[in-house]
Amino acid sequence: QVQLVESGGGLVQAGDSLRLACAASGRTFSTQRMAWFRQAPGKEREFVAAIRWSGGTTYYADSVKGRFTISRDNAKNTVYLQMNSLKPDDTAVYCCAADVAQFFAGNSYSAATYDYWGQGTQVTVSS
Repeated sequence: QVQLVESGGGLVQAGDSLRLACAASGRTFSTQRMAWFRQAPGKEREFVAAIRWSGGTTYYADSVKGRFTISRDNAKNTVYLQMNSLKPDDTAVYCCAADVAQFFAGNSYSAATYDYWGQGTQVTVSS
């Protein structure tokens, strides 16, 4: 089992920045990648960013590319999402997810790839 706990959400104005953190605990030694997804009211969950645990390859949704940066601290089993130039459209509950497997496989952009999910943290961007 892997437990994921997000932090760092809040209420900000358009153009501001926030940094989210997701701390993983439990059986994390087989983590292949971690990701951030978000879900706005009345909308489907969407992929935001992912990072491969070994090597650090990153993946981004087009909507956040150039504004958001995903990073990880392997020693702390923590993944971060630095969000700059926030827009009202970024308002959502942000959840982190972990892919725990023997091998790296599957689609980093798909929610189906991830086995464990956090509870989420609310990000609200006012105009």
